[in-house]
Amino acid sequence: MKLDTTEFSAKMQKTVDGYAAELSTIRAGRANPAVLSKITIDYYGTPTAINAVANIAATDARTLTVTPWDATQLKAIERAILGSDVGITPLNDGKVIRLSFPQLTEDRRREMVKDIARMAEGAKVAIRNIRRDANDKTKALKKNSEMTEDEAKASDKAVQDLTDKYIAEVDRVTAAKDKEIMEI
Repeated sequence: MKLDTTEFSAKMQKTVDGYAAELSTIRAGRANPAVLSKITIDYYGTPTAINAVANIAATDARTLTVTPWDATQLKAIERAILGSDVGITPLNDGKVIRLSFPQLTEDRRREMVKDIARMAEGAKVAIRNIRRDANDKTKALKKNSEMTEDEAKASDKAVQDLTDKYIAEVDRVTAAKDKEIMEI
């Protein structure tokens, strides 16, 4: 009986997806609606994501527009953006909020690439921890005589192959974001 790796594969995929989602919120000097995804406003007493109460669109490479469906929420959205860590001052014209993204300096881009490398290492550590859990499960099954030595070796190899695959995926996502940041 070889170890069923589908559970561990799903956990590793979830780690990669979470890492990619976290990267999408990083402002790379290019207008990307995802930078506002973590910001919430108080919408009639309920914390609500901005993208649930307004249309967010990239009008050009450096400008985002936020058009609320309920015009009375314009000030609340503006306050939420000001209070967030986006680092951009919103321009409110009474109907639409505009966010203009400045050009990033070379030093800031290099700093962002280092931050992304740290985040990537965190994702890789999480994947390796999942590998360790899978290997521990294999050892427990072998110890309880539910698995032979050959099955244990095959299971360990399958888990390692899975780990290598997902670490390569983290590297691919990281390289794409690094390229996006450095090309701006």
